[in-house]
Amino acid sequence: MSIRVSNLRLPVDEPEAELPVHLARTLGIGPSELGQWRIVRKALDLRDKRQLRFVYNFELNLPGDEPAVVARARGGVQVELHHEPPFAMPAPGPAPLPHRPVVIGSGPGGLVCAYFLALHGYRPIVLERGTKVNDRIRDVKTFDGGGGFEPESNYLFGEGGAGTFSDGKLTCRGTGPDVIRVLELFAECKGQQPGKPSILYYHRPHLGSNRLPAVVKAIRQKIEHFGGEVRFHTRAEDLEFDAAGLKGVNTSSGFIPASVAVLAIGHSARDTYRMLARRGVPMTAKPFQFGVRIEHRQEVVNEVQFGPRHSKYEELLGNADYSLVASGGHDLFTFCMCAGGHIIPSVSQDGYFCSNGMSLSKRDSPFANSGLVVTVPVEAFEGTDVLAGVRLQEKYEAKAFELGGGREYRAPVQRARDFVRGVATTARPECSYPRGVTPTDLRQVLPPLVAEAVKHGLPQMDRRWHGRFLADAVLVGPEARGSSPVRIDRDNDSRESPGVPGLFPVGEGAGYAGGIVSAAVDGLRTARAIVGKYATLK
Repeated sequence: MSIRVSNLRLPVDEPEAELPVHLARTLGIGPSELGQWRIVRKALDLRDKRQLRFVYNFELNLPGDEPAVVARARGGVQVELHHEPPFAMPAPGPAPLPHRPVVIGSGPGGLVCAYFLALHGYRPIVLERGTKVNDRIRDVKTFDGGGGFEPESNYLFGEGGAGTFSDGKLTCRGTGPDVIRVLELFAECKGQQPGKPSILYYHRPHLGSNRLPAVVKAIRQKIEHFGGEVRFHTRAEDLEFDAAGLKGVNTSSGFIPASVAVLAIGHSARDTYRMLARRGVPMTAKPFQFGVRIEHRQEVVNEVQFGPRHSKYEELLGNADYSLVASGGHDLFTFCMCAGGHIIPSVSQDGYFCSNGMSLSKRDSPFANSGLVVTVPVEAFEGTDVLAGVRLQEKYEAKAFELGGGREYRAPVQRARDFVRGVATTARPECSYPRGVTPTDLRQVLPPLVAEAVKHGLPQMDRRWHGRFLADAVLVGPEARGSSPVRIDRDNDSRESPGVPGLFPVGEGAGYAGGIVSAAVDGLRTARAIVGKYATLK
């Protein structure tokens, strides 16, 4: 049993060294009586522009009478007794495991699943279709500079998955010991930076796309240290199974026998989706996010978010981010906002174009961009089969590739005001996208319901910003990879495919997560299910 203190509000310039004084005053005790305490959550409150505040939640264990302390707490905060079970993994199960488990994909879901399997003695084999992260960094830089597209080493494929070059946000809606354990793993693996808010408790922790590769590499090295193996340039091309279960994985490098395989393929492995559908693995079409990216000058975002004292807060807090929703027949909402960031080509197939955003750890670009997306319902997929959503993505990404100039991979763009007014953008606007832009009518790269939601929602967001959201903003499109259009079915309890015993769908590509941390937690929980069912390998 512990005490949870919630909603202690302090000015953003209040040093964290003074937190024990404020916490003790709230509880009506002296700082020396606090015992063990920790910050559970730290979030920025932007509602009062005259004095921005951090809102803190704490957990502490007192040596004295905890109920009495709770009863006399003061200061307008919430104080209550709290009990949360500690993080735990089960003892190895009784079922014999004749082969090493295979993990297909080295994104956050696959890596974290493999780490916990390796930690508990299962010596997993991780299959990654792309390259090591250091080689991937080289290929991405070459592509950004105007070089050729590498189909297996790009912003979406390669060690670390799509999340490696998508800003490094560690935000997660979930809470609890599994989330904390994942964040602890990231912190251990070079994810915590001196002088930065702790990723263990900050509301919107951010590593940056230049920091994530080191984290990815460190997790891989831990997997190898505990007996696991990571095989690069090894694409899963087929599954061998019968009614009794999985038999193995056919790869680009040969057959691997396996009775357990974790399917952590990511949301852009469209060839793998097609293989699974052809083989009859149970899958379901699901709604997914589709839209554009919107880019502003970062100074505009800072002025709107931080208010008249924005210069002071920029020095204290760095560049501001934002989150907005516009209601309508199909709600429009911001997604994956990249303060001080860049727009990038989120491309995994030659002949297609899609945009995304990223920022480095310093968030020091003069631009800010955010996804501006709509949830597309299954009924709008222009087809009824399980892969209709994939084809919808491809339809508009192929059109964007054509409008952007083909293999020049320029980004189709339009000024936000022009989009709302229905007029063409003629001159090339300033944009952070590295390979150049082509002014066009972005309605050509959006499904009609998405285009209508963007047109309807942008003026609402502009009113929220008192006329600053549309002014000089640039739209870049499409943003089609916000989530998977497919769910690979699994049983709620065993986490296995109902049609292929031994196959464990995991993460964002399987339709069960929406970001780095949630995918990693999904991988951890699948590792827990495998450990609890199968005996440790000898």
